[in-house]
Amino acid sequence: MKKIITSLMLVFLTLTISAQSSKEVRQWIKMGEWRNGFNKANPHKTLNINEFYTQYQKNTNQWNTLFQWLRDTDLEAIPKGKHPIPNSTLVASVEDSENSPLDKRNTESHKKKIDFMVVVKGTEGFALLDHASSTISVPYDDKKDVMRYQYDKNKTHFFHVKSGQFVIFFPSDWHIAKVQTKKKDQKIRVIVVKMDYVE
Repeated sequence: MKKIITSLMLVFLTLTISAQSSKEVRQWIKMGEWRNGFNKANPHKTLNINEFYTQYQKNTNQWNTLFQWLRDTDLEAIPKGKHPIPNSTLVASVEDSENSPLDKRNTESHKKKIDFMVVVKGTEGFALLDHASSTISVPYDDKKDVMRYQYDKNKTHFFHVKSGQFVIFFPSDWHIAKVQTKKKDQKIRVIVVKMDYVE
């Protein structure tokens, strides 16, 4: 009986700590100190706030540098192409492109990098793959830091990100970007930055 009571107390304590941690993370997101003054875009609701919080704490300087650059840069006027972000190893890829049909888009996930994407113009279509029903179609390429998947479309979560929003894909986020939407205009401007993933 003592063992059962002890086990129940441990479960309760774990759930309580977890709830407190989640509350703290939500408060941290809400307070927005992580923005470093960047207010041109808000996180999309798909953001894994716990993973973001953890990665920010482990690599604060890099995230602060990213948000400072986004804050101080005219995201609509900056030329298309790759732009090194000063005082860092980060590179911003400014892409003027178009969404395309799902069957033309590649799946991907990464181990070393985090995909940070801010939509500047238009609406970008995305998909998050279901892990249980997806299988690896192209093994992990260490040099390119990418892995590809076969997936069940019916178990895939599709969503849209409008201008003024950003998404962050962590290694556990198997995803597809630039998926055609129902909008008449499929043209988009998106800025992609590969952030370091810290174990």
